[in-house]
Amino acid sequence: MASPVRSRLSLAMERTGKWVFSKDIPTDVVVVVCEASFSLHKSMLMAKSNYIRKLIFESKEPELDRINLSGIPGGPEIFVKAAKFCYGFNFEITVHNVAALRCAAEYLQMTDLYCDNNLAGRTEDFFAQVALSSLSGAIFVLKSCEDLLPLAEDVNIVQRCIDAISLKACNEANFPSRTPPNWWTEELSILNIEFIGRILSGMRKRGAKALTLASALITYTERNLRDLVRDHSGRCTKSSISDDSGMYAHERELLQSIVSLLPSEKASLPINFLCCLLRSAIFVKASNSCKNELEKRISVILEHVTVDNLLVMSFTCNGEKLYDLDSIRRIMSGFMEKEKNMAVFSGGDFKETCSAAMHRVAKTVDSYLGEIATYPELTISKFNGISTLVRKGARKVDDDLYRAIDIYLKAHPNLDEIEREKVCSVMDPLKLSYEARIHASQNKRLPLQIVLHTLYYDQLKLRSGADDQPDAAATRSQLQSDVSLVSENEALRSELKKMKLYISEMQKNKGSSAKSISAAAAAAAAATSGPRKHTFFSSMSKTLGKLNPFKHGSKDTSHIDDNLAVDITKPRRRRFSVS
Repeated sequence: MASPVRSRLSLAMERTGKWVFSKDIPTDVVVVVCEASFSLHKSMLMAKSNYIRKLIFESKEPELDRINLSGIPGGPEIFVKAAKFCYGFNFEITVHNVAALRCAAEYLQMTDLYCDNNLAGRTEDFFAQVALSSLSGAIFVLKSCEDLLPLAEDVNIVQRCIDAISLKACNEANFPSRTPPNWWTEELSILNIEFIGRILSGMRKRGAKALTLASALITYTERNLRDLVRDHSGRCTKSSISDDSGMYAHERELLQSIVSLLPSEKASLPINFLCCLLRSAIFVKASNSCKNELEKRISVILEHVTVDNLLVMSFTCNGEKLYDLDSIRRIMSGFMEKEKNMAVFSGGDFKETCSAAMHRVAKTVDSYLGEIATYPELTISKFNGISTLVRKGARKVDDDLYRAIDIYLKAHPNLDEIEREKVCSVMDPLKLSYEARIHASQNKRLPLQIVLHTLYYDQLKLRSGADDQPDAAATRSQLQSDVSLVSENEALRSELKKMKLYISEMQKNKGSSAKSISAAAAAAAAATSGPRKHTFFSSMSKTLGKLNPFKHGSKDTSHIDDNLAVDITKPRRRRFSVS
């Protein structure tokens, strides 16, 4: 099957043959344009084209019968129309081919200086009276100039189109003639980014508002980067997309150009659009200057950010992988620096005062941490790094931060006591609400130190009364000392348990060993010795033992009856003095 281009060439050659061969004079020159060849008459071409006349007269060949015009703007299709003009046939000039015809007339030197009412003059009339009279017409002409550079610039077609578009776009932005009012932004999105930049610059010189310029850029980005830029809900506009950023060299260049054209006014661009741009810049590995510019713009209006906006920047397009969170940290740092400068400028203390924007950002960041806490790529250092960027004074209560910590501990059950304490170190237990403290006191995932903090604080409140709040510094100092004592007691109790277990094991082993040894000795004695024989010395010892020289003496108590009542409560009085 022939390609569409080859089909058009064949059709053009067939039509050319019909009106050429209708002449009685045979052709004497073959004009080659790329893959197409046209048999024509030298006299007809030389009458209108000074370029062809020079080729024929200045040729070293006596009879030049072949001319190569492959460099003509517009290719074979435009040459056919130029040849028809030379032969006096009519053809249609439109906004899609007027620029190419004007450039071809310049290339073939078919100007009014060479011949009156030539092709250049005819195209100029159409261009000025028809093409530039409407916004859509000027845009189509400018679009056709993308393949005609630099000749289209030389004949001043591009600049005249840009001036006309800038003027008419400003008028449409101020006084819309169609619905929807921003229809002209859709029309502009077919142009390349270089022309868009020049048009926006012209609109700015004519007093266009930053919101108008931003609207045009947003529409252009969503149409030309639809595979990368997410919509306002944070979803990809394409169901499947490759994670190979090397495939997006064109998109990377386009994105960097779009960022360079963003209006400088901070309120001109919505933050969700900026977040989508930054996520795309991270994905295609755009230049650091491009990403830094987007991060700076987001940090300036961070108080308007939502959790969904932060999540857009944090995940890949399929939402399954967590990106590096360095951009989030830099954005937070930029926002904190801005707040610090504003506090210094207003004469306040940054450490003591917090703006409403700071409170909103703190709440949003805590909720954002709760959303990403379940992902295994989120290490303790990254979790703490983001949470500590928000000053503790910016949080009225730490309930949202506690929720994020609890989700993180639940999603990472293999953390030891020290690691769990490190995660909880970013939270102030004294700033939890009553419901959060009740939950924390029964939360087995929390380290013992946090549980003691919550319980002890409630006890202090009960002692000091419901209305009297205990001093925070004194409470923390007392809590630290109590926690250290409890930790020491726990360590001692653990050591004692270990010692008791060790001693009991030793005793069990010793008792079993002694019993086994005595049983073995008794068995050995019974086996080796028979009935015991009485010797002379053993008989003599037994006889002497029966002799008791103190029998019936003062020391002998064998004659006392055990049933005889003796008063032992009052001892006998004795006199110790000599009268």
